[in-house]
Amino acid sequence: MKQIVVGADGSDIGLDAVAWAAREAELRDASLRIVHAVVPWLFDVPADPQAGAGREWLYDNGRAALDEASARAAATAPGVKVSTELIPGGPAKVLLEAAQDADMVVVGSTGVGQVVGALLGSVALQVVSYAPRPAVVVRRLAPRDRGDVVVGVDGSASCRAALRFALQEAELRGARVRAVLAFTHPVPLGPGDTRLPVYPERLVAEEMRTLAESLGGHRQEFPDVEVIQQVVHAQPTRALAEASDNAGLLVVGSRGRGGFTGLILGSVGHAMLHHARCPVAVVRPDAP
Repeated sequence: MKQIVVGADGSDIGLDAVAWAAREAELRDASLRIVHAVVPWLFDVPADPQAGAGREWLYDNGRAALDEASARAAATAPGVKVSTELIPGGPAKVLLEAAQDADMVVVGSTGVGQVVGALLGSVALQVVSYAPRPAVVVRRLAPRDRGDVVVGVDGSASCRAALRFALQEAELRGARVRAVLAFTHPVPLGPGDTRLPVYPERLVAEEMRTLAESLGGHRQEFPDVEVIQQVVHAQPTRALAEASDNAGLLVVGSRGRGGFTGLILGSVGHAMLHHARCPVAVVRPDAP
């Protein structure tokens, strides 16, 4: 049975993440598992009456967060089967363990207890960095569920997995895919420029070939999905942030071409989690 896991912590952004996950579960004909992390000793038998009162307060708050999240999911996607669970452990650890048997894990960009004004919370960063399945971070932004699915392309193995995921999402949504490849190879800026005189047209043609090769057989697997191929001479982070402005979802690989060996989350993916203007999906190269 297909399943999507989402974290609920009682915050507004957490509820937005639950609503997004519920809509995604509806698209995928999947069940939705809502989890809330609690301190491990919550389930211990208290010897001190005061500890018992604290335990009851934490338990009631956890259940209230789950009940509110379940109601939000039911209102968003009434036909989706929803389950809720209090799980002992840190929030990131709980979500990562729950994701082992799921098709996707969803989390809000920030939650209860985050620094005011923070763009990305530590839980979200840990989840997308280590999740064994595609991980989606939802931010407090106007929903654009019917917008393009934007995907960053650079020819790496990670981007190929991201491409397939983006095409699958677009097929489910009845949307287009906008595949964006941004490059910053040097081009002459004017008289006196000491860099090699490379014609921009030639560079664009080379990068278009890279983009077409990356799409490769994926186009045959998803023949009904319209794909817009976009090559731009710009920093990838800037190009993808601009492309996400009217998107329903931005998809990036966990690591890109030129990333340091052993790096878990590439600089482009990290930047998009902070600055994208729509939900962001991070896909590992070995994602199923």
